[in-house]
Amino acid sequence: MKRIAVISAVLDEPHHCQQAFNDTVSEFQGIVKGRMGIPFEEVPVAVISLTVVGELDDINSLTGKLGRIDGVTVRTAVAKTEMP
Repeated sequence: MKRIAVISAVLDEPHHCQQAFNDTVSEFQGIVKGRMGIPFEEVPVAVISLTVVGELDDINSLTGKLGRIDGVTVRTAVAKTEMP
């Protein structure tokens, strides 16, 4: 069953890791329903929030791949309710 989740990511030194982050997200474009990014100009940090709908294995796979990118910290919150 599918679940709704939010993946929050903090990119330290985004100019070093943003391309790898974007490439990884594009691999999972079928489950990504929304994306919001906030760059901070006073410090080299970007905060990105992804809303996803998919199988828990796919959500965990995306989270794991993003978390393995140097300079990226991720956390995921998953809804308890399953999608039909």
